[in-house]
Amino acid sequence: MATTTFEREREDILTRDESQNLISADKVEGTTVFDRNGEKVGSVKKVMLTKHDGRVRYVVMGSGGLFGMGEDYTPLPWDALDYDTSKGGYRLKTLSKDDLEKNEPPRFSSSEDPNFDEGYERTVRLYYFPMA
Repeated sequence: MATTTFEREREDILTRDESQNLISADKVEGTTVFDRNGEKVGSVKKVMLTKHDGRVRYVVMGSGGLFGMGEDYTPLPWDALDYDTSKGGYRLKTLSKDDLEKNEPPRFSSSEDPNFDEGYERTVRLYYFPMA
């Protein structure tokens, strides 16, 4: 049975993992995160979605450690990041590396399992958006 042009185009769309406006989560994982000044602060380890509507809420950034050992994990609200095409990574909109070092953001280690409940979300969001 011959494949139609429509079927081939549909198959191409389904197999792509990136378009102008969309990217698959597995391509986001591993992407470098930069501060507002363009200095590397970590890389995306996980993309966190809400179960009911599928919206991206956070990325979990890994930083520190050596070869992934002893790394700290920092939840970053998705709306605290912009994609910087010149860097090929995500840039924090408002904070510099110095800001992160002076006033440590909410973090957890690989041995911890934070409860991403409303209280934790409020704490994280207030760190990145203090006027919210």
